[in-house]
Amino acid sequence: MISAQQQAEFERLFPFIRQADAGFVESFYASCRYIALPAGVSICDEGEQCAQLSMLLDGVGRVYKLSPGGREVTLYRIRAGEACVLTASCIMNQGSFPAMAVTETPVRAVVVAPDRVRNWICEEQHWQHFIFGLLSHRLASIISVVEEVAFKRIDVRLADKFAHSLAQGKTSLQMTHAELAADLGSSREVVSRILKDFSQRGLIETSRGSIRLTDPAAIEHLARQ
Repeated sequence: MISAQQQAEFERLFPFIRQADAGFVESFYASCRYIALPAGVSICDEGEQCAQLSMLLDGVGRVYKLSPGGREVTLYRIRAGEACVLTASCIMNQGSFPAMAVTETPVRAVVVAPDRVRNWICEEQHWQHFIFGLLSHRLASIISVVEEVAFKRIDVRLADKFAHSLAQGKTSLQMTHAELAADLGSSREVVSRILKDFSQRGLIETSRGSIRLTDPAAIEHLARQ
């Protein structure tokens, strides 16, 4: 069971539950558990069976692939009001998890057991719509990541990431070179070299763990290439 306060928070973030019939809502809350995890905790490793579907109330989780050589590429992040599409897919087909998942920040979530996830797909239309909507939304974002990794130059992808921050009104990023490399699916050495070039061109200024965007127009121009 989860508390009344946690139920109210869940209903605000996951509106499908407000549309479901009373019987399902009662069964749902009786079957779920509430968890809180610190940052940096492994949620699921590649090849493991998914033990639960986590639906985030707060915090950020990161799902990524790890190459045999240790290079990472971020597939997507999970935030409040979202759940992990790869976990849902693995639970539905009873397969193993094809990536890695970790908490980037402290996370609070409502978790659902695999048998409930599968059974409710057949029994409750609103749950079915939520799961299928999750699949379609994340599939598009994963394809976008694959396209970027396969077809875009690293410097353009890095500029695009900076341009996205500028569009949100942010003129600096608190990220290390290693974290940027993991997001872009590149090596730390390559990212450091590109950042040095950006700095020499006056696009950015770097300090330990921080990047200040000093020429927004040039960054946005490069991102469009």
